[in-house]
Amino acid sequence: MMTLKNTITAAVVGLTLTTSATANPANVERVTEGLIAAGMAIELDDNCGSVSVRMLRGLNFLQGLKSHLQDLGYSNDEIDAYIDNRSEKARLETIARQRLNSLGVRTDDPATYCTVARAQIAQGTQVGQLLR
Repeated sequence: MMTLKNTITAAVVGLTLTTSATANPANVERVTEGLIAAGMAIELDDNCGSVSVRMLRGLNFLQGLKSHLQDLGYSNDEIDAYIDNRSEKARLETIARQRLNSLGVRTDDPATYCTVARAQIAQGTQVGQLLR
């Protein structure tokens, strides 16, 4: 049985869409930045017990990214093809972790995840809006 957290993670993976020769959803900044923010929120949730991902807000946010691609003319096949691109997923995860590091996360200091998470929530950033 899939939990809501697994569902949101699957949605991130699912929206980490593959590229085709004629269209490349990875070049849509709103989608790329949204997926990075979602990845950052999930990483903070995974490493800070005092915050959690807002599941319904997260799912709605990710659905909005998919709808944006559809509004731009990407077909479901193009979007679905992007879902399986493991290298794109890895690239976005790397960017998300680099951004967290630049905000003060230190993998050798678990408390830094909570410090960054609380700061993101207080600042009302996209990452913070996906957390509570």
